Amino acid sequence: MQRTLQRTMFRAKVHRIRVTECDVEYEGSLTLDTALMDAADMVPYERIEVYDIDNGNRFSTYLIEGQRGSGECCVNGAAARLVQKGDRLILATYTSVEATSEQLRGYEPRVVVVDAENRIKTVKGSEQAGVRIG
Repeated sequence: MQRTLQRTMFRAKVHRIRVTECDVEYEGSLTLDTALMDAADMVPYERIEVYDIDNGNRFSTYLIEGQRGSGECCVNGAAARLVQKGDRLILATYTSVEATSEQLRGYEPRVVVVDAENRIKTVKGSEQAGVRIG
């Protein structure tokens, strides 16, 4: 019999979004186009992990709603010093689940891939090793 374990699972991400603005003077957070939030099933004030593809910086913050359809990705507060306008980011969320390995078979995260203008290119439910995006 398999044991039920508490696991932290990758839940969703927006892949290779470009930073459109950095605002050090704004309270800490990340402003994101609400269309992208919806596509990734992310909500305002949800904690996100941010991975900067261009400089390797990694940090946590939370989301606030940006203008729908704008492609906006503005890093606010102290974290704005860790990125530059134009940097490509991965915005990821995780969730805790209590399940057996068997119950997690077939589990799929939500992956939103965007183009150079931060418009939705694809939304998919899996990733595969060796498959390059972008």
